[in-house]
Amino acid sequence: MTTRTIERRQFLAGLAATPVAIAGCGHVQNGASPASAAASPSDPWRRVREEFTLSKEWLHFAGFLLASHPRVVREAIERHRRALDDNPALYAEPRISDFAPVLKPAAAYMGVAPEQIALTDSTTMGLATIYHGLPLRQGDEVLTTLHDHYSTHESLRLATQRSGASLRKVALYDDPAKASVSGMASAIERALAPATRCVAITYVHSGTGVKTPVRAIADVIARANAARTAETRILLCVDGVHGFGVENVTMGELGCDFFVAGTHKWLFGPRGTGVVWGRPELWPMLRPTIPAFASSTFGAWIQGAAAPATSAEAMSPGGFHSFEHRWALGEAFEFHRELGKDKVAARIHELNRQCKQGLAAMKHVSLHTPMADELSSGIITFDVTGLKPEEVVKRLHEKRIVASTTPYAQSYARLAPGLLNSPQEVEQVLGEIRALG
Repeated sequence: MTTRTIERRQFLAGLAATPVAIAGCGHVQNGASPASAAASPSDPWRRVREEFTLSKEWLHFAGFLLASHPRVVREAIERHRRALDDNPALYAEPRISDFAPVLKPAAAYMGVAPEQIALTDSTTMGLATIYHGLPLRQGDEVLTTLHDHYSTHESLRLATQRSGASLRKVALYDDPAKASVSGMASAIERALAPATRCVAITYVHSGTGVKTPVRAIADVIARANAARTAETRILLCVDGVHGFGVENVTMGELGCDFFVAGTHKWLFGPRGTGVVWGRPELWPMLRPTIPAFASSTFGAWIQGAAAPATSAEAMSPGGFHSFEHRWALGEAFEFHRELGKDKVAARIHELNRQCKQGLAAMKHVSLHTPMADELSSGIITFDVTGLKPEEVVKRLHEKRIVASTTPYAQSYARLAPGLLNSPQEVEQVLGEIRALG
């Protein structure tokens, strides 16, 4: 056991009684001892923010778009980059098909087995890989919602166009602020048809901030499947990127069949990385689109044998990737696990409640994201009377606050308080929005 490992364990143990334990603590800087490096009891999250090199001249409330890398991830990327630059062939060859260093921490975080996870470069790649892999036929139907992102809608359009299946979109709510668990689950239940083979939903809508009740929808589909054969069962597929790294849930608790997420957003993973989880019994039904650099499929090709049954490994698109980033993804999962999924979820929801309550109290602001934790996650959408969303964001940028607009036909201003923000920063942002009235 190395000195660094002992030091890191001692530091984590010393913080066990505080609201958060800091990942990457074996890399204590400036010769500080683990005890002196501990965060102030009044703000134990300060040390988390210090793991990032984000500009201190701005307040960052759009971190869900693309992550800044924490120190432990930066160091892992740099370690792999140096080795690849030094001797690319010898360093890459044994690692190209060895997914274990990433899959094991990913599986521990998701509460599944490593062999149930495929690796991709983004949510969009994962969605396309799954939807084009489904054995859809003419006469089948895919059901999705009006609230889903372009990547889901376009992947489904292309997949159904190619297979001859039909695509139907339904609304889960009319007013996002009034969305409810029962209302969204009932909307899916009413929309199911005999031809429905797949229901494609998004965990957290980036256009409204509404969190869909995946478990309740999974239960609706399970009841429908009880009267169906294995060939006509309905699959529930989830674009989970804006709940992944926020919510304290496992795949088993969600109850879906396939879960797709980029890991370079809320999870703080290396840019250009993503995962797909699927139930083990369902992977064989999929048809790969991109050849996998997997030992099983490549070995069969070398031997001139038939390709093995499709697996998660076989659904991981092959080719040469940004390997120094992909190989550093395990550190991002460990970073979050050591912070504590429960603590991360509690902190993000705490900051979001503070922000939503502040916005709701302003007469010139219309809050579109539900107040309840069960109906929202880390994204908040709103309007300011008399100002277009682009103007609201522009005014905030002038105050060195990074906000965004929703890229949908119905656009709103958008904030996303996360782990890299403090209650004081939330109040500062609320103060600037209050001044817009």
